[in-house]
Amino acid sequence: MLRRIGWDDAFAGAFRPYHATDPRVVPGRIARVDRGGCELLTADGPVRAGFTGRPATDPTERACTGDWAVVGPTADGGREIRALLPRRSAFLRSGSSKSARGHVLAANVDISLIAVSLADELVVSRLERFVALAWAAGTRPVVVLTKGDLASDVAHLAADAQAAAPGAGVHAVSALTGDGVDRLAAQLRGASTVLLGLSGAGKSTLANALTGRESQRVQSTRGRDGRGRHTTTTRDLLPLPEGGVLLDTPGLRGVGLWQAAEGVGATFGEIEQLAQGCRFGDCGHRAEPGCAVLAAIEDGSVPQRRLDSYRKLLRENERLAARADVLLRAEQLKEWKRRAAQGRWESDVKRGRAPGSGGRGSRRR
Repeated sequence: MLRRIGWDDAFAGAFRPYHATDPRVVPGRIARVDRGGCELLTADGPVRAGFTGRPATDPTERACTGDWAVVGPTADGGREIRALLPRRSAFLRSGSSKSARGHVLAANVDISLIAVSLADELVVSRLERFVALAWAAGTRPVVVLTKGDLASDVAHLAADAQAAAPGAGVHAVSALTGDGVDRLAAQLRGASTVLLGLSGAGKSTLANALTGRESQRVQSTRGRDGRGRHTTTTRDLLPLPEGGVLLDTPGLRGVGLWQAAEGVGATFGEIEQLAQGCRFGDCGHRAEPGCAVLAAIEDGSVPQRRLDSYRKLLRENERLAARADVLLRAEQLKEWKRRAAQGRWESDVKRGRAPGSGGRGSRRR
């Protein structure tokens, strides 16, 4: 059972010390998280468990769908999560504008399945953004063009997607007719796959087609354009018939980069490879003499749009990293002040003074 949903010798080795300390604990993979706890898949079937202790300060370290957890019994006969096993990978994106931390969408993922609806215009810059985050997460990106029955020139659109995601697999499917679903399912066999995409991209319908059952609720498409409606509201881990799991996520309105410099480089590998041939090591690929990237643009082997998108994503990643650094320092300063105030309060109580009454200057004369 556990092997079919991603358990292997590495996770078993990380779990062994916990079991040696308390033989009652068992491993479980988190299938869904909510405020009261989470649902996990274990060798004995699904269980529900609560959390122990305070949540991690960094949101990216909190329990997430796809995590492997150490599950133990409670005194009242329930279950609790004692610890999370080290992650093999994590798909991260930036949090809110006021947050210094990233946001984790899925953990321990092998493949990032990026759903793009052919009922909409193919926005290659958005696709490049998803692909960059997939590479940054240490996963293999696979682009799936959904609703292929609604497009008249699927081959041309697939070629455009492949050009925007070199090194990634591209599949055109129709969950309605079943075309391409079997070929895609074969690529996912035995792997842990996260399903990503914008709201209405047909992810829930695709999830049902891949799992072979009505795992996710599906709403009807709009009659005038075939576009889907937002359906999934939670992150769910769904076992696949021939082994492996699919982590379905809610539709995203947008996706911000988070520590994705390496992912951007992998997405635009042809530009980074050409840059090694530039005359200057710090070439900005703008007007420098001997620039191999500009030469490729001039001869048409690299589109100008690719260079523009590459620069944009790098600037965004750098800007978010700088903002996070400033916000993190502010958080640390606030926490330092809180601890200092707590220390003064405890010192006043220990010395028999009224808390907050002050130091030497406040003593009676």
